[in-house]
Amino acid sequence: MNLEQAARQLESLGNPTRLRIYRTLVRAGHFGLPVGGLQERIGIAASTLSHHLKRLVDTGLVTQERHATTLICRAHYPTMNALIGYLADECCADAGCAEPAAQAPAVP
Repeated sequence: MNLEQAARQLESLGNPTRLRIYRTLVRAGHFGLPVGGLQERIGIAASTLSHHLKRLVDTGLVTQERHATTLICRAHYPTMNALIGYLADECCADAGCAEPAAQAPAVP
């Protein structure tokens, strides 16, 4: 994962509707949800949902798979885990993480 890719993924999740869609798909697990079921849960127009799903698919956060006439949407967990890992990989790298939280300086 590189900075540009992480920024694109975070930008796509920065929209409240897309974040809600994504969280709904994450909650659905590996089976995912058909577009109609997702639309029902989110309560938005099909065209709006399609627009937001395209953005999530384009950034690799969501996958879609067609089964006959049904389009199944799934959170792409490897991408999600890579993004979370990218954000946390260097946690406290400059601070050494040796300092107890109780002694950390207060944020004004």
